[in-house]
Amino acid sequence: MLDIQALRDDPQQVARQLKSRGFIFDVDFFNQLEQQRKTLQIATQEIQNQRNVRSKEIGIAKSQGKDTTQMLAEVANLGVDLAAKETALTELQNKINDFLLTIPNIPHESVPVGDNETKNVEVRKWGNIPSFAFTPKEHFDLAPCMRGDMDFETSVKISGARFVVLSDKVARLQRALAQFMLDLHTQEHGYTEKYVPYLVKSDALYGTGQFPKFVEDQFGTANDLWLIPTAEVSLTNIVRDSILEAENLPLKFAAHTPCFRKEAGAYGKDAKGMIRQHQFEKVELVHITKPADSYAALEQLVGHAEKVLQLLELPYRVLVLCTGDMGFSAAKTYDLEVWLPGQNCYREISSCSNTEAFQARRMQARWRNPEQKRPEPVHTLNGSGLAVGRTLIAVLENYQQADGSVRVPKVLQKYMAGLEVLN
Repeated sequence: MLDIQALRDDPQQVARQLKSRGFIFDVDFFNQLEQQRKTLQIATQEIQNQRNVRSKEIGIAKSQGKDTTQMLAEVANLGVDLAAKETALTELQNKINDFLLTIPNIPHESVPVGDNETKNVEVRKWGNIPSFAFTPKEHFDLAPCMRGDMDFETSVKISGARFVVLSDKVARLQRALAQFMLDLHTQEHGYTEKYVPYLVKSDALYGTGQFPKFVEDQFGTANDLWLIPTAEVSLTNIVRDSILEAENLPLKFAAHTPCFRKEAGAYGKDAKGMIRQHQFEKVELVHITKPADSYAALEQLVGHAEKVLQLLELPYRVLVLCTGDMGFSAAKTYDLEVWLPGQNCYREISSCSNTEAFQARRMQARWRNPEQKRPEPVHTLNGSGLAVGRTLIAVLENYQQADGSVRVPKVLQKYMAGLEVLN
């Protein structure tokens, strides 16, 4: 959620900033709501003052032995009027809040301006594109997958399209990747591992910005519990309704969870294989920081995600997303794209974002700034470290051999009981 005071101070400036990401902020509508709020607030305060004055007068009159029947009736009427005004003010404030929940974050000044992904800017590349003496295959056509270790037909029978049943060595390789990522982030990068709920209340999804905009993309239950689209939701909401002490920041959390998304509007894209699934796994990284530290933390977060790819020796590139391609809550986002030989292109494998105070305002997550008289919002950051299923795809395709077998990266072999080749 945006800073309401910034909106009140200069709504035209906010509108200009939001326009760069393709969002039209209705300044006139906002100003109308604000004028109604001010009018109601002033009226409410005036009635409160009148009631306070009359109550004091009643006290004096009683002490003097005077009849206060008429005065009490007047105060009672003021109370009825005050209750009506307070109800109207609450309803109006809820309307303003609902309006604010539809507004995306303001892009950071360093974000390139553009209306779609073609305007994203490549920051760097790492690794060499592998050269094969044969035509490389996509992951689902490789020998371990073709023998049934990546089974889409059975998953259709169980759950429908965009699911998969992994077996034997491929299933073990996916588990190895998740364990490797968690060990790296907790042992070398300073994250605290968390095991978090996969079902969350709607308030949690409002807090991180999935609601109300992306409600149609979520899998929900009948009792206001929703399957998480990412562990970012559970991890970030740990600090919901909290006031953190300065000496306890930053907080760095990591969690390995399944993620669930309807992928609404994505049908026809990546229909074959594991690229786009309703259920997939990620190792998610979340930072909770002081505002002054958040952009240094963003660079650190990206570096931690990159380290996974470097140790796996997978070529990748880093992009800074333009204003028109960023997620709803993000002020700045870097995407990591890994090379997939079977598709002969780079594909997203991690997205790392600084949401600044956008999520924190929604969650009432604050820290006690010793230089301020009152608590202020923390900054929250999140990123995949990495998407496990897509990393599995990248390993299968980059380590494939002519006979369709797949070499196991050295850093994963200890998690695979020394296994060197999948065939």
